[in-house]
Amino acid sequence: MEYSDRVKEFEEELKNTKYNKKTQHAIGLLKAKISNLKKKESGQKKAGGGKGYSIKKSGDATVVMVGFPSVGKSTLLNAITNQESEVAGYDFTTLDAIPGLLEYGEAKIQIFDLPGLVEGAASGTGRGKEVLAVVRNADLCLIILDINKPEQFDIVKKELYDTGVRINEYLPDIRLRKKAKGGLLIGKTVPLKMSDETLKGILRELGINNAEILIRTKVDEDQFIDAIEGNKKYLNAVVILNKGDSVSGAKAKEISKKINADIVISADKKINLERLKKLIFEKLNFIRIYLKEPGKEADMDEPLIMKKGCKIKDVCEKLHRDFVNKFRFTRVWGKSSKFAGQRLMLNHELKDRDIIELHLN
Repeated sequence: MEYSDRVKEFEEELKNTKYNKKTQHAIGLLKAKISNLKKKESGQKKAGGGKGYSIKKSGDATVVMVGFPSVGKSTLLNAITNQESEVAGYDFTTLDAIPGLLEYGEAKIQIFDLPGLVEGAASGTGRGKEVLAVVRNADLCLIILDINKPEQFDIVKKELYDTGVRINEYLPDIRLRKKAKGGLLIGKTVPLKMSDETLKGILRELGINNAEILIRTKVDEDQFIDAIEGNKKYLNAVVILNKGDSVSGAKAKEISKKINADIVISADKKINLERLKKLIFEKLNFIRIYLKEPGKEADMDEPLIMKKGCKIKDVCEKLHRDFVNKFRFTRVWGKSSKFAGQRLMLNHELKDRDIIELHLN
């Protein structure tokens, strides 16, 4: 029996099994079996070869637009990017993706309009696998929906999920250390609905028989399997309802609340686009760091674009590979310093609009 046939068989069994304490263990094992079979099927297809495509990243981040055909992705790309800007060359095979450049908050953000998805994309329908492969390499996903067809959201989410993309989720804090013998030892710092027996059963289905596992995050069966396999993409997304001008304000608010959308816009009428640009910038977790030389004013025209939580060490590594080894100290002006020009070291965490003065050997 083919892997895909066995997957369908187990998925049907899963669909017909009600979740409760008695069935929890069996459901956990079924989900592990399905995940393992999908992994084997994916490896088999990769071994068979086939054409793919790649995109060359440029700028400070790469953002992709995902959605069904005719939801207004192209109109939105034209409305928020400057396609006359010079962009790097791109290598595409079997797929056309249109690039644009959004300049906002002193950051240069590369945005791709991808071909429309259809139901079954993750299985290959409508070149869906090629489209979804690009999403895995992005820094942010814009899910574009026609406000008159909000039901498409669940389909898009499922296609992304089935290709291993976890939207607006975080990698669970689970530590796994494989061993040569000794069986499975499980430690937890948080309460779980799953029993240790279920956790061990899932691990064995995934081919892990000897290991120490420490779970520090509340997880369900799917999240536990994802963390153990370690091959999922955790990606921030902005859920956008387009064509907001085609419904009343009250209706737009109702639909937005129902699917928990981030923003309602009209790409055609250019409504709410400035707010969308700001939202993209914020979802990318950008901060701006300004550099100054000793005895000179800071260069406030071109900041270094970094991510929230970055440290002085990260800035050094981005500027030059030798800067960490040559580092003496840094003076910092801004929100992260206790006073202007505070002398700080590599592990100091920076904040938006900090000014830093590097001192190197």
